[in-house]
Formats: sequence, structure tokens, C-alpha cells
Amino acid sequence: MKGILNNALIFGLATLATPAFAFAEDGSGKGFIAIGAGIAIGVAALGGTLGQGKTVSAALEAIGRNPSASGKVFVPMILGLALIESLVIVSFVVAKWLADAVAI
Repeated sequence: MKGILNNALIFGLATLATPAFAFAEDGSGKGFIAIGAGIAIGVAALGGTLGQGKTVSAALEAIGRNPSASGKVFVPMILGLALIESLVIVSFVVAKWLADAVAI
């Protein structure tokens, strides 16, 4: 298992290196900013997905244990999901703004 993770890490770094240096021909490091924006979008999507899954799981477990409390659990769950999703959307906007600001 450790060998697979090491190979995946090496492949990922090799994949990222080529576009970073291709975009940064003038030595300004703009390619690295684009790579960073892409990684930020990926991490935000992953974090939002994990957060939403945990939220829905906890809410459904609470409703399963006490079905009469479904009205009290449902609204805060939806509010939590909306706030989690808004953070993901904000990270997309910031990453896009950062990529546009460096004018790649």
C-alpha cells in the first residue's frame, strides 16, 4: 500500500511540474499560481463533500433515533448544507479571481 501511495505522489508531482514550468517561461511563477488555484478548488470540493456527507449522516441518524424530532433537525441541516456549499462556492470564486489576476 505504501508503494502505491509513493508512486501516486511521484506521478502527481511529475504531472504538475510540466504545466507549471510551461506557463512560467518568463520566470514569474504564474504557472505555480495556476496550479495552486487548481489545487485550492480540488481541496474545497473535497472538504465540502466530506462536510455535507457528515452533516446529512448525522441528521438522518438523529431522525432515525427520534422520528418526532425530524422537524427540528431538518431546518438546521438545510441551513448547514447551504453554509457549507457557500464556502465551496467562495473558494471557487477566489481561485478563479486569483487565476485571472495573474493573467495567464
